[in-house]
Amino acid sequence: MLASASPRRRDLLRQAGFRFAIDAPDVDESARAGEPPESLAPRLALAKARAVAARAPRDACVLGADTVVVIDGALLGKPRDQAEAVEMLLRLAGRTHRVLTGFALVVPGLAREETGVEESAVRMHAIDRATAERYAATGEPLDKAGAYAAQGEGGRFVAEIQGSRANVIGLPLERLAPRLAALGVAPG
Repeated sequence: MLASASPRRRDLLRQAGFRFAIDAPDVDESARAGEPPESLAPRLALAKARAVAARAPRDACVLGADTVVVIDGALLGKPRDQAEAVEMLLRLAGRTHRVLTGFALVVPGLAREETGVEESAVRMHAIDRATAERYAATGEPLDKAGAYAAQGEGGRFVAEIQGSRANVIGLPLERLAPRLAALGVAPG
């Protein structure tokens, strides 16, 4: 069971051959004062998985995830509007930032919880304000941490990814697949 409304996570899991139900939780995604992103992402992923597990069948395996973008030590969440998306894109332009995806697996019947975090480095091409404004006007960046979609139109701004591309999209399948298999969850 996927504890997320993210179409990107849904697509990644389907492309990997997994079958699953979707139940999007309502979880406060605010960072705690001074909380490092390496703690924030898995904490939020676990909160999402636990919220869904509380109403899921006992034999369900619930997957929660949360992706954060970090540059200069600052978290870039989802932009509130087009203007904020433009400012985020210009902040990332021509530079390298970190993408961290926290993930959590909760199996209520086994009282089992696992968490982890995957990190990738993304170097962006330089872009000008007009290009950022045109992209923001498409609406694509408005529901994405860091205001770009590596798998969409925003992919043209990505110069290089060090680490998992799937992680940048929102779900580190390379790390998750073995953990799911250990819980008896396999593609098919």
